[in-house]
Amino acid sequence: MSATTTVSRKPTGRDGGPVTYFVALLFVGVCVAPVLYIVLGGFRTNAQITTDPAALPDPWVGANYAGVLTSSVFWGEFANSLIVALASTASIVTLGLMVSFVIARYDFRFKGAMYSLFAAGLMFPMVIAITPLYLVIKDLGLVDNLLGVIVPQIAFGLPTTVIILVPFLRAIPNEIEEAAALDGMSRLGFFFRMVVPLSLPGVVTVGILAFVGSWNNYLLPLYVLNSQANFTLPLGVQVFSSQYSTDTAKVLAFTSLAMLPALVFFSVFEKRIVGGLTGAVKG
Repeated sequence: MSATTTVSRKPTGRDGGPVTYFVALLFVGVCVAPVLYIVLGGFRTNAQITTDPAALPDPWVGANYAGVLTSSVFWGEFANSLIVALASTASIVTLGLMVSFVIARYDFRFKGAMYSLFAAGLMFPMVIAITPLYLVIKDLGLVDNLLGVIVPQIAFGLPTTVIILVPFLRAIPNEIEEAAALDGMSRLGFFFRMVVPLSLPGVVTVGILAFVGSWNNYLLPLYVLNSQANFTLPLGVQVFSSQYSTDTAKVLAFTSLAMLPALVFFSVFEKRIVGGLTGAVKG
């Protein structure tokens, strides 16, 4: 005689119901719809946008994007944004990793105060400090200079970097450091040969966040940069919109190309960002 046993699967709490999926899809739609509208709008004519703003391009027009891509102004602003983003990201990651290593692995006076100072930096947005910051940049002679954007971005990017990386570095077992010391490895060698590879998920995460934040930064370049030859793409979008205020389709094309690198960069490394932040929380 055989008995059939039915095992019911209890909800684990991680399974989303229909309402959860609906809310998630609604949120995704709200975030994606404006981006799609801007990208598709660049493939339309002004007449199409005026007649039916919500319709798809019919026919598709590539002249708007071609006009922007053949513009030396666009590529000049693209180069400025790339220089600022790469310099800021490299400095934030390098300095942040070194500071985090010291805070996480060594005991010294005022260690807790230093960590708290970086944590407090998260609650001090740039918009609050922009006026005194501009005065400092002016005194340093960095107005209308890309360094006047890069240096403050490094300072404001370090708190996030330190808060994310410290848990990664604390999670490295002390036994690894002790074994490295027994093998005659110096502290500097341990840092480069062991710490950097083991903390790579966190390094990638803070690097991506720093790059995207720098690329999209508008307020600081607005205060610091005066000549169009030094403008970054966010400022370029504003100037282009003013110059071609009657050519909506071309403005949408310029805006799409300006935001495309950050969107692609973020989308490609999205899983690394989530993994890095998860590791920071666990640490």
